[in-house]
Amino acid sequence: MTKIKICGLKRTEDIEYVNELLPDYAGFVFAESSRRISLKEARKLISLLDKNIKTAGVFKDEEIEKVRYAAEYLKLDVIQLHGSEDADYIKKLSDYKVWKAVGIDPKAACLDQSINALDEYEIDGILLDSSVEGVKGGTGVSFQWDIINNRNIRKKLILAGGLNPENVENAIRKAKPYAADVSSGVEEDGVKSYKKIKKFIEKVRKMT
Repeated sequence: MTKIKICGLKRTEDIEYVNELLPDYAGFVFAESSRRISLKEARKLISLLDKNIKTAGVFKDEEIEKVRYAAEYLKLDVIQLHGSEDADYIKKLSDYKVWKAVGIDPKAACLDQSINALDEYEIDGILLDSSVEGVKGGTGVSFQWDIINNRNIRKKLILAGGLNPENVENAIRKAKPYAADVSSGVEEDGVKSYKKIKKFIEKVRKMT
């Protein structure tokens, strides 16, 4: 069954939504983004979160000591890295589950060879996200999911980038990921939409 991660939670209303709809993961952003929140805000939200929902913290090129502090302070289940963090950096987080994100050009016809190197990293999963020049954080743009098929990725594959309730079924059929990660695709006017989250979760669970 494909897991579901709702990322970029910022409000108590967001927590209420996911507590009712029960995705597998809830994501909190600590990298530069319109969805960025403080550790104090995240701790309050996590205290309200259903204990069956795992937590993921999103970081980008942050000092390792700050990442470790945040992970312990918030009792994170997953550390999600979106920067240029290398194997040595990741080894210092070996006591945590780590998902390493890779940016994919939406126009790319094949995956970069660097994906193969990531397979050797001490990580639990590889998160494939769309990369759009000049855009920080979630782009809301999808890449060509077919390009994953010719790569033998051994780590868990987390699919992100432009997913929404309308395209997630097609994305899962093509990419067969461990998890589908959505943020802007379940928002209206920059905030999470109960209806869109519900529809997204229903679409994923209907087919798995």
